[in-house]
Amino acid sequence: MESDQGASNNERLLAAARADNEDLLLEVFEEKGFDINFQDGLGNTALHNAVSNGSTDVLEHILSHDECDVDPINRIDKATPLHLAVRIDDPELRKYIVESLLEAGADTRIKDKNGETVLDILPADDTEIRGLIRKAQAQATISQDDVASDDEDGSAGSGSGSDDE
Repeated sequence: MESDQGASNNERLLAAARADNEDLLLEVFEEKGFDINFQDGLGNTALHNAVSNGSTDVLEHILSHDECDVDPINRIDKATPLHLAVRIDDPELRKYIVESLLEAGADTRIKDKNGETVLDILPADDTEIRGLIRKAQAQATISQDDVASDDEDGSAGSGSGSDDE
């Protein structure tokens, strides 16, 4: 086996995501030796490719991969897949992909190179997705609060015995 096996599987992964080729994607998944978060020269991952090409068949497979980062940021626009999703023209497709990303835990507060969050670039008349994003933000705020209060109890690296100081 050649050492560039991994790179070619990464390329195949990106291609499968671009073309919505579920068979190719599953083949790469089976063969292993790839990085689900591999970025091409522009910093786009398979997830970016699936979103920007409306590749719904491969999208779920990518999102369900244990190692999948749902908020990778590409190089030129500093955009996450969610930034790309809210720009999709087809309202049905946009809703489906945004919902999938939000369910996977996409961060709605990340800003792109223009300092815009997904709410800033979402078409103004898309009240349905605006609602979904607000709901996700509310849930994220709640879980952030949980995380923050857990961390404040003890000093760094302390385990379960941290509150008996």
